[in-house]
Amino acid sequence: MNPRILMLLAGLLLLSATSLLYGLLSGSVAVRPEDLLAVLSGHGDSLQDQVLLELRWPRVAAAFVSGALLGTAGALMQVLLRNPLADPYVLGISGGAASGALLALLLGLGGAWLHGAAFGGALCSMLLVFGLAHGSGSWSAQRLLLTGVVVAAGWGALIGFLLALAPDGRLRGMLFWLMGDLSYASVPVAGSCVLLAGLVIATGLGRSLNILAYGEQTASALGVGVTGLRRTLYLLSSLLTAAAVMLAGSIGFIGLIVPHLLRLAGLRDHRLLLPATALLGGCLLVLADTLARTVLAPRQLPVGALTALIGVPLFLALLNYNRQGLVDRG
Repeated sequence: MNPRILMLLAGLLLLSATSLLYGLLSGSVAVRPEDLLAVLSGHGDSLQDQVLLELRWPRVAAAFVSGALLGTAGALMQVLLRNPLADPYVLGISGGAASGALLALLLGLGGAWLHGAAFGGALCSMLLVFGLAHGSGSWSAQRLLLTGVVVAAGWGALIGFLLALAPDGRLRGMLFWLMGDLSYASVPVAGSCVLLAGLVIATGLGRSLNILAYGEQTASALGVGVTGLRRTLYLLSSLLTAAAVMLAGSIGFIGLIVPHLLRLAGLRDHRLLLPATALLGGCLLVLADTLARTVLAPRQLPVGALTALIGVPLFLALLNYNRQGLVDRG
C-alpha cells in the first residue's frame, strides 16, 4: 500500500478517536479527562455518569454513525449517478423520511414511533422512485435522477402542507428535525448494524465500482454486470440514507463534501475510499454537533444548519481549488 495512503488512513483513525473524545468532554457541564477515566472504570459520581453515559455518549455515537452513513451513501451515489453533485438526498429519500417523521410528530408520537415513521417514509420513497424510474422501459442513471428530483419535489409539497397544519406548540420541534437534530438521540444499535453491513457489501464491490467509475461501456466490456450493480448501489445507498435520516433528521453537505475531500487527497480505490469516507463523515458530524450544542450554550443549534454554513464555503473552495478533480472519474 502507498505510504501516503497508509498515513492518511492512520490519521483518520486518530481523528476519529480525537473527535469522539472531544465530543464527550465538551458541553455546558465541565468534564475533565480524569473524570472520563473514572466513569469508564466505574468510580465516577452520579452526575458524571449521567452526563457522560446517558446524555453525551448516545449523542456522540449517533452523530458519528449518522455522519458515516451519509458519507458512505454519498460516495456510492456519486458513482451510481456519475454526478459529482450527487448526495444522499438527491433521490428524494430524505423527503419521504421527513414526511413520515413530521406526520408522526403531528400526531404527537415520538421515540420508536418517530424513528419507525421516518424509516418507513424513506423506504416508501425508495420503492416509489425505483418503480417509476424502471417503468416498462430501460433503467438508466439519468432517468433515475430525474425521477428522484420530481419525487423529492412532491415530498417537499407534502412537507409544506404538514407544517401548515402543525399547531404552534409542535412546529419548533418539527422544524428542528427538518434541519437535523440529535437532541433526543439514543445509542444507535440498529444504525451501526446497517453501517457495518453496508460497508462490508460496498467494499466487497470496490473493484467493480472502480471500473464503473470509468463509464458504463468500459465496465460492460470488462465483464461487470452494470444493471445489477446499479440496482445494488441504489438499494444500498438508499438504505444507508434512510438509516441516517432516521437517527438525525436531514443533515446536508456531509455526503457531498467528504468523498471529494478524500479523492483530492489521493484516495481513488473504493475499497479504501468507502471506509475512509465513513470515518471522515463521522468525525465531521461529531465536531459539527459538538459546536452546535456548545457555541451558544445552553441554547442548542440544529446541526444541519451548521453543516450547511460550513459546507457551502468549503465546497466552493474545493471547486475553485481543483475544478477538474471534482468531475474526474465520478
